[in-house]
Amino acid sequence: MASYGFTLCKLCAIFLILLTCSSKTASFATPISDDIFESQALAGRHLLQAKQSCPVNFESLNYTIITSKCKGPLYPPKACCGAFEEFACPYAYVLNDPKNDCASTMFTYINLYGKYPPGLFATKCREGKQGLKCHHRHHA
Repeated sequence: MASYGFTLCKLCAIFLILLTCSSKTASFATPISDDIFESQALAGRHLLQAKQSCPVNFESLNYTIITSKCKGPLYPPKACCGAFEEFACPYAYVLNDPKNDCASTMFTYINLYGKYPPGLFATKCREGKQGLKCHHRHHA
């Protein structure tokens, strides 16, 4: 009977791992919440609200998807928002989580590498109450 319990434990563990993996891969169609733009606009105002570290290493990502397409001085919304969507949508599942610092971390690096005006994506890339629709599934 002990071996049956051990096998059941293994099956439960495998089920939980598969559930976790499938939820992360299936969520690429998740829109990017409108709330993440507050991280860009109000980045310095939440100092006393401790958040968990982001599980994605945004420092090591390639930002040329955005910086090669979104250029000033006019920063055309179609080019900038399309590039932002292409870059950010694969990470919608973590960017939409208000318990972590992923959105503010991502915007820090976008602005660092692109030298964009504060709030650029927050003002140009909103598509309504649901936020930004994700049409891109993964990076090329």
